[in-house]
Amino acid sequence: MNNYKALGLIETFGIVFVLEAADAMCKAADVDLIGFENVASGYISVLVRGDVGACKAAVESGIRAVKEMGSEVYSSLVIPSPHHDIEKIISRYSLETLNP
Repeated sequence: MNNYKALGLIETFGIVFVLEAADAMCKAADVDLIGFENVASGYISVLVRGDVGACKAAVESGIRAVKEMGSEVYSSLVIPSPHHDIEKIISRYSLETLNP
């Protein structure tokens, strides 16, 4: 059985806020930035991967950073043990896919 790392996700409005969230997430914990997705009409999601504790700390830090800038996080989530089929969705977000 494969050992899949946890996922941490934040969705907010606007590239400036999502960049601030991503920066805070990567600085707060030992996580890897998977990528981002412009969901619709300016809503953008950012994804990180790491162990469960790191993803929780990263998401909390990202939320705090967005709120400190005066915006709001519309959604956030940590998936401790994602099913392997989730990789099919994650690959769409991957920065490696965008910049081969």
